[in-house]
Amino acid sequence: MDYPVAEPIREFLGNLVATSDLGYLGPVPELAPAFVDFAEKRWGWTPDVSHARLACDVGVATVEFLRAHNVSRVIVTSPVYGGFWHWLEELDIEIIDVPLTADFELDIDGIERQFADGVGHMLLCNPHNPLGKVFGRDALTALAEAADRHGAVVISDEIHAPLTYPGTEFVPYLALGEEAERTGVIVTSTSKSWNLAGLKAAFIFGHGVRGAELLKPLPEAMHWRSSILGAFSMVVAYREGVDWLDSTIETIATSSQHLASELARLLPAARLEMIPEAGYLAWVDVSGLNLGDKPWDRILEEGRVSVVPGTELGPQYLQHVRINFATSPEILTEALTRIAALAAPAS
Repeated sequence: MDYPVAEPIREFLGNLVATSDLGYLGPVPELAPAFVDFAEKRWGWTPDVSHARLACDVGVATVEFLRAHNVSRVIVTSPVYGGFWHWLEELDIEIIDVPLTADFELDIDGIERQFADGVGHMLLCNPHNPLGKVFGRDALTALAEAADRHGAVVISDEIHAPLTYPGTEFVPYLALGEEAERTGVIVTSTSKSWNLAGLKAAFIFGHGVRGAELLKPLPEAMHWRSSILGAFSMVVAYREGVDWLDSTIETIATSSQHLASELARLLPAARLEMIPEAGYLAWVDVSGLNLGDKPWDRILEEGRVSVVPGTELGPQYLQHVRINFATSPEILTEALTRIAALAAPAS
């Protein structure tokens, strides 16, 4: 996000540097109670983080989990965060794509068919990147029940959850009951919601005995490879960064509305696929702009605006781009004005 980091976190990091406290990461006993307190107040849910494991980011946590369980096939639901595709390619895992439905819901029947065919793991992105969609309780419950029927595991990436907008209910996967607790693990971090991606710290956890079983094969070294700056900054974020978070959510929600109105004004031939319910990313169909086979290349090279290619989020999305709108209204308007100057009239 194009916003300053919360003052309590900046002050904490400054003190670490000033006192030369930049060594290896040891235990972080403060993190579990800080996250539990945040989850209780934010989502009315008390997570069991007694078996949580640190990692330097959610990608490493996911990759190490899949590696430890010798996974060969994994379900994804395109369009979805490009990291999912790259992590699975890194492990030479077969990617089973069950795209979201036309109205951007989980295709529970299609997912269950893959579970029944022996695909034992799924990567869930909730809130969803790039759509900004927050999946509802009913859909997530149906997913948990389907996974439980077939002994499958859902790895729920909930990194954008704290950025859910007012009026939308976010439901953590593991808060759905026994079926979810038997089938799920959550990976999360403060890196996106508090703008701390460069500090390299995240964690993964499950619930109860089953969660402990799922996490047991993970390498112990995952913890020690994480950053002391990032791990303790997570504690500060959950404890002292909530006011900043709430203010930032107001800002990005307003920015989302500005993006939608400016797209309609400047680029009416483009289509914002849905109004985000969380986060700061937008999924835009630019096929009506006639920008060629790789529209993102023209947008960058001629318009000097950087967007994420649609094909990063699914190979079939040849005329989509992902836009980060966590910036000022002026910059958003300038970016869309530049893209509009490139758009060719329909023939």
